[in-house]
Amino acid sequence: MALQVELIPTGEIIRVVHPHRPCKLALGSDGVRVTMESALTARDRVGVQDFVLLENFTSEAAFIENLRRRFRENLIYTYIGPVLVSVNPYRDLQIYTQQHMERYRGVSFYKVPPHLFAVADTVYRALRTERRDQAVMISGESGAGKTEATKRLLQFYAETCPAPERGGAVRDRLLQSNPVLEAFGNAKTLRNDNSSRFGKYMDVQFDFKGAPVGGHILSYLLEKSRVVHQNHGERNFHVFYQLLEGGEEEMLRRLGLERNPQSYLYLVKGQCAKVSSINDKSDWKVVRKALTVIDFTEDEVEDLLSIVASVLHLGNIHFAADEESNAQVTTENQLKYLTRLLGVEGSTLREALTHRKIIAKGEELLSPLNLEQAAYARDALSKAVYSRTFTWLVRKINRSLASKDAESPSWRSTTVLGLLDIYGFEVFQHNSFEQFCINYCNEKLQQLFIELTLKSEQEEYEAEGIAWEPVQYFNNKIICDLVEEKFKGIISILDEECLRPGEATDLTFLEKLEDTVKYHPHFLTHKLADQPTRKSLGRGEFRLLHYAGEVTYSVTGFLDKNNDLLFRNLKETMCSSQNPIMSQCFDRSELSDKKRPETVATQFKMSLLQLVEILKSKEPAYIRCIKPNDSKQPGRFDEVLIRHQVKYLGLMENLRVRRAGFAYRRKYEAFLQRYKSLCPETWPTWTGRPQDGVAVLIRHLDYKPEEYKMGRTKIFIRFPKTLFATEDALEVRRQSLATKIQASWRGFHWRQKFLRVKRSAICIQSWWRGTLGRRRAAKRKWAAQTIRRLIRGFILRHAPYCPENAFFLDHVRTSFLLNLRQQLPRNILDTSWPTPPPALREASELLRELCVKNMVWKYCRSISPEWKQQLQQKAVASEIFKGKKDNYPQSVPRLFISTRLALEPLQPALCPQYAVPVVKYDRKGYKPRSRQLLLTPNAVVIVEDAKVKQRIDYANLTGISVSSLSDSLFVLHVQREDNKQKGDVVLQSDHVIETLTKTALSADCVNNININQGSITFAGGPGRDGIIDFTPGSELLITKAKNGHLAVVAPRLNSR
Repeated sequence: MALQVELIPTGEIIRVVHPHRPCKLALGSDGVRVTMESALTARDRVGVQDFVLLENFTSEAAFIENLRRRFRENLIYTYIGPVLVSVNPYRDLQIYTQQHMERYRGVSFYKVPPHLFAVADTVYRALRTERRDQAVMISGESGAGKTEATKRLLQFYAETCPAPERGGAVRDRLLQSNPVLEAFGNAKTLRNDNSSRFGKYMDVQFDFKGAPVGGHILSYLLEKSRVVHQNHGERNFHVFYQLLEGGEEEMLRRLGLERNPQSYLYLVKGQCAKVSSINDKSDWKVVRKALTVIDFTEDEVEDLLSIVASVLHLGNIHFAADEESNAQVTTENQLKYLTRLLGVEGSTLREALTHRKIIAKGEELLSPLNLEQAAYARDALSKAVYSRTFTWLVRKINRSLASKDAESPSWRSTTVLGLLDIYGFEVFQHNSFEQFCINYCNEKLQQLFIELTLKSEQEEYEAEGIAWEPVQYFNNKIICDLVEEKFKGIISILDEECLRPGEATDLTFLEKLEDTVKYHPHFLTHKLADQPTRKSLGRGEFRLLHYAGEVTYSVTGFLDKNNDLLFRNLKETMCSSQNPIMSQCFDRSELSDKKRPETVATQFKMSLLQLVEILKSKEPAYIRCIKPNDSKQPGRFDEVLIRHQVKYLGLMENLRVRRAGFAYRRKYEAFLQRYKSLCPETWPTWTGRPQDGVAVLIRHLDYKPEEYKMGRTKIFIRFPKTLFATEDALEVRRQSLATKIQASWRGFHWRQKFLRVKRSAICIQSWWRGTLGRRRAAKRKWAAQTIRRLIRGFILRHAPYCPENAFFLDHVRTSFLLNLRQQLPRNILDTSWPTPPPALREASELLRELCVKNMVWKYCRSISPEWKQQLQQKAVASEIFKGKKDNYPQSVPRLFISTRLALEPLQPALCPQYAVPVVKYDRKGYKPRSRQLLLTPNAVVIVEDAKVKQRIDYANLTGISVSSLSDSLFVLHVQREDNKQKGDVVLQSDHVIETLTKTALSADCVNNININQGSITFAGGPGRDGIIDFTPGSELLITKAKNGHLAVVAPRLNSR
């Protein structure tokens, strides 16, 4: 018995167990798990599975090289302690199957290789055993795989968690909420074909049994500017294209839409309506099904799609200026559709789009808008309608996900698992208000991440009774305060500039920033910078030094995007909407509320602070997603791009915090179980406390005091090299142990086998002798009876069929038919047939006839039209030349083709059916000249360099002469009365058999080919004949003889 191991796609090493032998395994697994440290022996090839074990942990190059090694081996997951680093492979690695879910289910975090499911299972088990809320924070830039990771986590919980008592409706809604949110909140960008343009936090509620019973979703900062503008190469939100591509004709007619996205202004700005990796029609079917699952009625779906269609119609509203330069709506058709879809008065909507209502001293005034202001109002309305609809959609999904058992006692014992899919740090060539908010969010999350990581480390050290050594790290609170501090922070200054009376612009906001925070070390503008730095800073830009590096922001649009104002009369129009969804999105209380609404930045700051508090109340787990390249190519590792992401994800900072103390820690039981074979005192069994056994073991391994610490339940090892040396010693020890175990096992195994075989042999031998004797006697009896019947039948074989000869005749017939099956002819030319017995002669002839017909039928069915034509031509060639021309046998295996010319220019008007290069001999001096012979539907044409030299109509072709030798000359005889012809034509072709066969078929003169043995007489001109003399020789020679004849010497190839 050999020990077999296998490396599966996750990087896990398993021991393969014989499928037919019983072995206690975890449900669904196909082998016995080997602990995570087993891969340390292959660390030179696939790197280490935990960055904490890197020897040079401060080196960014070593960090990236470890990532590269694992990525090259399709190992996309690596740990930094409890943090999972994931690299997007851009292809399906088949590592998310049901089998993988079962392999990671219920297994300790460090007993299996790094995987998303390992984090998911650890979080779930902590949620159930500790009864404490958990949160999984997934971050990374667009295209790094955050959305896919979220879906895989939900898939894992849906498949592995127990089903709730009332069925799987909640589980289905959790899964189906994703495609709906992706349709309305995701879009194709330059970096990602399915980029989430909003932040999402989802809470999943579990009952005391661990079954999902409810959920809740929070959304953050939807990129609503994408509704009205997209960069080149990007698209609007998916739902617009899905509706146009997949919607039924009747639905589109009701909504007033066309299938062509190019017809809508809001969908053409990116010039990228079609994406090869996106199937909008198929995605639409998924979204429609998902809407049904999450409790949308048909009326609600109709109302929702009416709003989506109204946004497209709003984009097609055009304005023209009247005599006073005031804007007027020119697209009446679009206005009619909007009136019906939004359920508003047409005149009211027209007025709201072209006028602004101002309340001054209690009086309402209508101020007309110019073209620029009207376009702004239209776009503002489009963004407001879409963003508020998205918010309503999230609330609707939350109502669908809400637990229906809120009154039952089990509700009070639920625990919550949060999933945070948030945008990563963004640094573009042009960074605006959206990037400022996103990067502020990442600063807060990085601050929380470092605080919680340090807190977790400190709590573990204190629980184990090990002195905590303070860790030096960059505290980005100074940057967070720069952004969010009251009265002096950037957001406060931005709000103040938005609210102050007077002419406030983006540049006045920048000037106020310079006056307020000019001494801050992480803030810089063109005015505050030194001379060399000013070259990289525009006058309308400011630069922040984030934890991940410098980012330059353009203040253009900051005030407008922060205000996000919607004119009052537009709000009034929407509040009067008869569309049920719109009436919920635009509440009439907004009109009576005199308080100015909070700015976008303030709303985002408050929601972010609320999110931080939510995350602080939970036990965190982290997944850091990395994009390996910008071109979405599998297998490509862009080191510059990855270094940038490692920096802004704070991975080196996290690793440094994790390694500030001890690189490796394990429970005493696990450590002793793994390494006990290295010490004679602990091998094979330690009977005392595990802690005492570990102490004996490390004394034997000669650990130095500074290399380890003994906690209450764990051993802490400071340096990876100490662990690697122990691991290498274990690998050597395993080899010797394996040899000893194998020797002992083989001895025991074969001894037991020998004893079993000996006992069995004695029992079987006695039984077998009796059985063998009985069988032999029965066989002899049967054989005697059979021989007697055969002999009797043979004697009476010529008598009529009767019981005495029936056995023999049946045997003969059966034997013939069985042998005939093996001796059937293999092809049509095979005439062999076995000799039948007299009783089967007639049947044999019928079978033979059927067999031949079947072979002929099969052969005819297999012949293609081209091959049929080839065979017909070969048959004609055989009829003409077989046994008559010496070089005919050499032409048989060569296929006849339609041209022998190598891409030579021909006159298109000739339409040749066959073309071949020839040599023409003059009628007088027999001088050879290169020509091309073409066979057209009506004539033989002789061409020189695409110029027709001679044309012989088939009607004037009286015959063709050729010798019986192996030469390639032939003569075309023409009518002497034809004045257009100068006489017969003497030609030479290297493919003479093919040429003459095709000529005879084209001219219908198969019977007019003369094969001469001595000489050929031809007409050399008016009243003058020429003679070609043919003689056999050793080699081919064509010359003019002294008697004026053309002498041809040709070798004989075949004797006739």
